[in-house]
Amino acid sequence: MKKLVFCLCVFLLLSGCARPMSMDTVGKEPNFAGVVEEAREGSILVRVNEDEEVCRTSDLVSVSLDAALGDSMTHFSVGEGVRVYYDGTIAESYPAQVDTVYAIILVKPLEDGQVR
Repeated sequence: MKKLVFCLCVFLLLSGCARPMSMDTVGKEPNFAGVVEEAREGSILVRVNEDEEVCRTSDLVSVSLDAALGDSMTHFSVGEGVRVYYDGTIAESYPAQVDTVYAIILVKPLEDGQVR
């Protein structure tokens, strides 16, 4: 009985430590910027900025629209600039794929087509 009560207390303490996801916490996660090339049902295809580290793997990344942050955008149009916050894992295929997405935010593309 003591073990059960102890385990329950530990579980409650650990679950209380988890902070809800917000843009403050998401902003510290790996991310990249680019321009939407295709808007599909459930995903977008993003042409990644040339200066982004992700670009070393692939110039195009398929990004799931199933974002963990509830107020993340889910409807995009071709040509819109986006910044994608994710867990750091990219499937090395062509196009590359990001499945665990925390947030996708709309940003304004610059004249050269890049996004900052």
